[in-house]
Amino acid sequence: MKRSASSKPQNPAASAGKASAGRAPRGKPSAGQDAVITATAPCRVDLAGGTVDIWPLYLFHPGAVTVNVAIDIRTRCRIAPSGSPEIHLSSIDTGLEDRFSDFAALNDAALQRSRHALAAHLLRFFFSQGAYSHGWHPRGGLWLETRSDAPAGAGISGSSALMIATTAALAQYVGRALTLEHIREIAQNVEARLIRVPTGCQDYYPALYGGVSAIHLDPDGLHREPIALSSAELEARAVLVYTGVPRQSGINNWEVFKAHIDGNRRVQRNFQKIVEIAREMAAALRAEAWEDVERLLREEWKLRKTNAPGISTPFIDRLIRIAARNGGRAAKVCGAGGGGCVFFLVEAGARERVSRALAEAGGKVLPFQVAAKGLEVSTETAMAGSPASPARWGDRADE
Repeated sequence: MKRSASSKPQNPAASAGKASAGRAPRGKPSAGQDAVITATAPCRVDLAGGTVDIWPLYLFHPGAVTVNVAIDIRTRCRIAPSGSPEIHLSSIDTGLEDRFSDFAALNDAALQRSRHALAAHLLRFFFSQGAYSHGWHPRGGLWLETRSDAPAGAGISGSSALMIATTAALAQYVGRALTLEHIREIAQNVEARLIRVPTGCQDYYPALYGGVSAIHLDPDGLHREPIALSSAELEARAVLVYTGVPRQSGINNWEVFKAHIDGNRRVQRNFQKIVEIAREMAAALRAEAWEDVERLLREEWKLRKTNAPGISTPFIDRLIRIAARNGGRAAKVCGAGGGGCVFFLVEAGARERVSRALAEAGGKVLPFQVAAKGLEVSTETAMAGSPASPARWGDRADE
């Protein structure tokens, strides 16, 4: 069994920098404060083993694994010099913005009141906690602009993918050569600081590597196993639907996490069964045994619903019933549940029929295509004397 991306520190709060994975994709060697840097990373659909990936839950279930697929719904971060000391943080999809007069003002700000908190927390990390110790000093301000193609609260890891893209872009900006695992550790730890509850590790791997993955959660570290299968076959059997109701993964996962740690025997038994299902799911995907994949997805969803109240909703249950009447074979909520997206597996030839029925019932059908590539970083030379601006930059965000 081929594995890659090993990381020694098992506790995500452990100090980063001990990873031995490959280097992150980099732009031109001259990239930095005088360049325009763009990073993109894909979202994911979790197939089995979610929530188990929160440290230290998987240590209580030897052989734990989580299985997911990167999808071509992408997040983007673009950084360019501002031509002044000012720092401007902007999110195209949410319309939220922050401005700071310079890096010192960012460092002194109360970031819990920040409107674009994700960007502000990561920028502060690279400026105050990591950059100076690596010999970097700002020569001026910047525009940092983000965009996510994922609906808000969709449960397909849009925030974690954006954390990866923004971390990689900022590392390029300050000239730090990071491994992919180091990028994962920074993104995961800063996101935990941001949402103030424990974060799992699985969401960052599809964003980094793309493809279909089994993430093995072992005492000696995290190990990614790429699963080779026919993307076209999976795409022909898959439907992804947004319910229109955002979910709050931190809250749902935190309730389940606490129940496990507090010794809730039912939750602990469910987790053990979920781990066993995830191991079988990885094997079924390797063999492209689609009937087994469907059966395991149904079993995983049945167990997951009993972990905490609110993981499913009446609308989600209705969508699953409608899909089943039109050729749906299995379904589960993406992420922690309570809203967001629902992933469906359908019988051969039924994809369009199921998609139509779910759209008529009020669901928003999203494109499902396996993302073969994960994190990508590119650079271009900033035009001299022409600092970035929101209007010009936002127009180019679809690149």
